[in-house]
Amino acid sequence: MAKIDFGGTLEEVVTREEFPLEKAREVLKDETIAVIGYGVQGPGQALNLRDNGFNVIVGQRKGGKSWDKAIADGFIEGENLFEIEDACERGTIIQYLLSDAGQIQQWSTVKKHLTPGKALYFSHGFGVTYHEQTGIVPPADVDVILVAPKGSGTSLRRLFVAGKGLNSSFAIHQDATGKARDRAVALGIGVGSGYLFETDFKREVYSDLTGERGSLMGAIQGLFAAQYDLLRSKGHSPSEAFNETVEEATQSLYPLVAENGMDWMYANCSTTAQRGALDWWKKFRDAVAPVFEDLYESVASANEARITIQSNEKPDYRDGLEKELNELRESEMWRAGAAVRNLRPENA
Repeated sequence: MAKIDFGGTLEEVVTREEFPLEKAREVLKDETIAVIGYGVQGPGQALNLRDNGFNVIVGQRKGGKSWDKAIADGFIEGENLFEIEDACERGTIIQYLLSDAGQIQQWSTVKKHLTPGKALYFSHGFGVTYHEQTGIVPPADVDVILVAPKGSGTSLRRLFVAGKGLNSSFAIHQDATGKARDRAVALGIGVGSGYLFETDFKREVYSDLTGERGSLMGAIQGLFAAQYDLLRSKGHSPSEAFNETVEEATQSLYPLVAENGMDWMYANCSTTAQRGALDWWKKFRDAVAPVFEDLYESVASANEARITIQSNEKPDYRDGLEKELNELRESEMWRAGAAVRNLRPENA
């Protein structure tokens, strides 16, 4: 593993140079990778692995939209597309990529096909870490591994097609065969990771749940909404409020941050913007720090897991979810956003 200096701390990571695709293919040449679930992560990982030359089959409930999507993506029923139980029986590596709620529901089916020497693969530490609530306890004679791309399955696929990649974490929870690490790293390279950094199942789920509820989704929506509402209350038009809150961030400034970092983005903005950003960022940090403390404690105490599981168990969960999403969709800010997106030059 290569040692890289991350802000003054040396970490060991796996790069594509030291573990090339050819080596990954050699490690997994005799494996059948059964991707269980074709919803969020499933399509991106299955297609990337298939395109990279691995033996991939998909397990999905027949008759639903995800089954039809798998067929549209070129998987063939009876050849490399099967019902979940059949795919689990055929696979030597079972990539368990159903939703967390789906994993709980299907666990008894999957578990009975975890025969000695197989590998059980996750892209999220939720099921194993919170096993007291999920009931997911793998047998002792199988490898239990994780590769977690740092982004959605949609992004994983889009970047792969564009010749790019997402970074991923990997973890070994259980090494029954002595080859769990090679299996995990080979799969990480196979799905198109830029580089791989090591973690464990608990740290992965703690950081992931914090990030999703924080700066990746929850906090950023809260920040957008607070600024948009303020500007509107002060007489600014929806177009102006949205452009100054969301459009400029996502279309102009965030790509600059991604390119070379926050300091570089600051250096490539006006001196007025620089001064204001430097004066105000610590105030925002200090204001939200207590919220993040509460959030992390809720994750670590398993409270967030309990809320998630109980919500997903409700028979009307999907209806309630659609109402909550519709609240976002129909808010003035995001209706203004739809109009702004339609006016982008590439959409004109």
